[in-house]
Amino acid sequence: MKLLCLSNGHGEDIIAVRILRELQRLPNPPELAALPLVGEGEAYAQLEGVSIIGKVKKMPSGGFIYMDGKQLLRDLKDGLLQLTFSQLKAVRAWAKKGGAILAVGDIVPLLFAWMSGAVYAFVGTAKSEYYIRDEAGMLPRRSLWERLEGWSGSVYLPWERWLMSRNRCKAVFPRDSLTAQVLQKFSIPVLDLGNPMMDELEVEKPEAIFYEPDREWRERQRSMVVTLLPGSRAPEAYRNWQKILQAVAGLCETFAERKLIFLAALAPSLSLSEFCSGLQFYGWQQNTNNLLIKETIFFQNLPAKLLNESTAKTFILGNSTLILTQHAFAECLQAGDIALAMAGTATEQFIGLGKPALAIPGSGPQFTPAFAEAQSRLLGPSLILVQQPQQIAAIVQQLLRDPDLLHLIEENGQRRMGFPGAARRIAACLMQRLGSGE
Repeated sequence: MKLLCLSNGHGEDIIAVRILRELQRLPNPPELAALPLVGEGEAYAQLEGVSIIGKVKKMPSGGFIYMDGKQLLRDLKDGLLQLTFSQLKAVRAWAKKGGAILAVGDIVPLLFAWMSGAVYAFVGTAKSEYYIRDEAGMLPRRSLWERLEGWSGSVYLPWERWLMSRNRCKAVFPRDSLTAQVLQKFSIPVLDLGNPMMDELEVEKPEAIFYEPDREWRERQRSMVVTLLPGSRAPEAYRNWQKILQAVAGLCETFAERKLIFLAALAPSLSLSEFCSGLQFYGWQQNTNNLLIKETIFFQNLPAKLLNESTAKTFILGNSTLILTQHAFAECLQAGDIALAMAGTATEQFIGLGKPALAIPGSGPQFTPAFAEAQSRLLGPSLILVQQPQQIAAIVQQLLRDPDLLHLIEENGQRRMGFPGAARRIAACLMQRLGSGE
């Protein structure tokens, strides 16, 4: 079998790579190719033997044209239409040679797959019924436009469902069970196999601080770990970092008697110097004695990979420690008790581990107030929107005093995001559905 994977965004590329990697591990794996429709698809470099078949280009918007008309205009000036036609031509030429297509993302790769003329499958990462409803029913919406969002009976619009219900579409993999249940009503070949976003997060999980019988005493005796997620795209991530540091300052002041550990999970493409300069402005001092850090009892529950990461930078301020790392993302998510989040995929993954995240809306282009509000509907009570960084510390205090809410957050996050292993299950299904032509 030959398989071409289409994806449209950094997070979508990562999910696609996880599925393709599992396909490569199967007996008689397919011949694989890829075409990232947004950006340059750096994630695909992790895979051996997967060629990029068409033209790729990094656009000014980073793929977030739907959030801001100005971003769309900038992309059009930079050749978006020419790039799109070139990519479509490459996909159709590839399809004529035989094989199948896997579309990962939203309607754009799905439309490309249909226009190719080949058989195809779709991994829907962008939409969830949780945006408009939960298990109890439709969510209350403020405006008429918001109330019309689910007018057709699903968060997926009729033309999207039409593309998913064609005979050449052999499988559709929604991101959660609620979305799968709704799509099954529309004669769509739906399979509820989980969300690949939660794969590769199976690192050793330290004991949570929230659920012990003597939790109040134990909390005072051990460190509270806060994961910091400023986003993955420059320069937005640097602006987000300034807001996060304001919230960090408030936490350090409020929990002055408590040992705090902050873990900043940074994308490798970002500049560490930008983050270091912000820390120095707030009085953090860089600590070069990593051996002292490793031997301190307060760090005994941190994953070894995080403590041994040679390029990480450590800073000290009073009773608190902050670690910047670009190569221990999963460990930062697993070790954190709470997250301060201004990110997309990373926030969802953290919440999928059953933990609460506090989000501060930014100026975009990704993490705007509209994006944060939509994400809060997607993730429910696990994501708490906070309008000002100075409010974070008081909300964290409230969370620590409410074990029932924390238990609800744990169950909610795991239900909405699913459990690891989805990429392996999807890969096996693709071989059956696309390889056999069922």
